Amino acid sequence: MRLSPFPLCTVRDCHMPLVREERRLVCPRAHSFDIARSGYINLLQPQERRSKQPGDTAGAIAARRRLHDRGVTAPLLDAIAGVLAASPTDIVLDAGCGEGFYLGTLAHRIGFDAHGVDISIRAVDAAARRYPACAWIVANADRFVPYADRSFSIVLSITARMNPGEFRRVLGDDGRLLVALPAPDDLIELRGAGRDRVTRTVETFAHDFTLIEHRRAATVADLDAAAVHDVLLSIYRPMRSQPVGAMRVTFSLDLLLFRPA
Repeated sequence: MRLSPFPLCTVRDCHMPLVREERRLVCPRAHSFDIARSGYINLLQPQERRSKQPGDTAGAIAARRRLHDRGVTAPLLDAIAGVLAASPTDIVLDAGCGEGFYLGTLAHRIGFDAHGVDISIRAVDAAARRYPACAWIVANADRFVPYADRSFSIVLSITARMNPGEFRRVLGDDGRLLVALPAPDDLIELRGAGRDRVTRTVETFAHDFTLIEHRRAATVADLDAAAVHDVLLSIYRPMRSQPVGAMRVTFSLDLLLFRPA
């Protein structure tokens, strides 16, 4: 039986284990982090912020959640679940979890031990409120994933930033990494054809990981004007001069499954 990992202190040059004391976490050097009312823990250090509110905007978070709640992304979720083939015994980290839809839904469906990290306080707070059974942390995973070596059996990076060295450090030797990238035809009706990111991503991870599967997942949804507006909000596209009407939109991901090299 796997033990659920506990986070590490993010104070510079500390990185010691945190233990819970009532409504806070404390490390052996007495660095302390309060547990928010919604249940998440903010480990983000001041020097790791590029703005007062890093990460997703409140508008983008709300727009993505409305799209998920409409069922627009359900086929993508099912494809991710199929490639991942997770079990209740897995311990899963979602690096760049956003408002928690993919990790929270899969954890509820499968029953694994789930941990999400994101730099956005607003996104993590939304995740903690919707999916209280998971563990949620605010931290800058681009610099340091605040968990001990080999803590996880699965690491996810779903249309998020990637940190190959840290992903490898926290992933067990028999674990797997799933990276989801926007495919070239993702939202093609709204932003035109995109770049194929697969080759470059495989090269980025080549030192630490071996690609074992590549699958493209795509779905087409007929969206009303409000949903199209939400898509534009979610990807930070400037609103068009003319109102956007209902349209058919493609959602497409390249799913890359890796094993540690």
